[in-house]
Amino acid sequence: MPSIFKRIVRPALIAASLTAAVAASANTTILNVSYDVTREFYKEFNPLFAAHWKKSTGETVTINQSHGGSSKQARSVIDGLAADVVTMNQALDIDILHTQANLIPADWATRLPHNSAPNSSTILFIVRKGNPKNIRDWSDLVKPGVSVILPNPKTSGNGRYSYLAAWGYALRQSGGDEAYARDFITKFFANVPVLDTGGRGATTTFAQRGIGDVLLTFENEVALTIRELGADSLEAIVPPSSIRADNPIVWVDQVVKKKGTEKVAKAYLEYLYSEEGQELAAKHYFRPVDPKVLARYPDRFRQLELFSVEEVAGSWTNAQKTHFADGGVFDQIYTRK
Repeated sequence: MPSIFKRIVRPALIAASLTAAVAASANTTILNVSYDVTREFYKEFNPLFAAHWKKSTGETVTINQSHGGSSKQARSVIDGLAADVVTMNQALDIDILHTQANLIPADWATRLPHNSAPNSSTILFIVRKGNPKNIRDWSDLVKPGVSVILPNPKTSGNGRYSYLAAWGYALRQSGGDEAYARDFITKFFANVPVLDTGGRGATTTFAQRGIGDVLLTFENEVALTIRELGADSLEAIVPPSSIRADNPIVWVDQVVKKKGTEKVAKAYLEYLYSEEGQELAAKHYFRPVDPKVLARYPDRFRQLELFSVEEVAGSWTNAQKTHFADGGVFDQIYTRK
């Protein structure tokens, strides 16, 4: 009897184990740690990818989301939040996953097209209806009597991009004269009455508290802000030039290897480059990198000259060290107010 019992039970246990293993492999959960303003985009993108993955592989994938301030989110991953993928609005908040925790390789940006940035934004202006201060370009932001609202570059990606857009404009106007750019940025911040810690706070200050003549914010936030907070009282201004704000993405090597989710995590990010992913980005006012998709939305994405962080600051690492670190250019010029 014992031998017969073993012959019957052992195959049953093996079959049960195999069934459990197949079920485990066919039902996967990954976590995307992202920044605040992508919440609505990924709310739509995640089920699209899940359906694509199911159709392609037969497997069910669940994507969980975590949103917050970009730099704070990066710190959470360093401190142990098990993100399979990280999707941010600046390379600086991905680089530190390597430099401070060795969670990803140094060359992470080379692993996907367009330096691992499937879409981008830029910094535009929102002004009061009728544009009473006649604000059209960056030079108008340093004129006496113009009140400029933007978030703190020390604590906000929006603020850092806005700062570098103004700095880059001045460099380009002066043929690369950093003394001129420093004087320009000093005048620029002399016109800033308050610095909120984040982009949403700056929007509230401008649109709801009625402070300032112009708000600097991401292109993907402009339509939402006007629609929700002031269609009758606000309007958008597209300057002739601005900075390209890439939205970089990465799978977190140390996490996906440990969890066995590397294949699906890579596929999730690659799907952002698909036509479906690019169309959804455009719907949410993120500039798609696919030129065919971009060309379908000429009214949504106005033509302007875009320059990169690398062109005006060398790299995000150099920008942080030179401009935004304690004692950097921003501290030097802003404390003089």
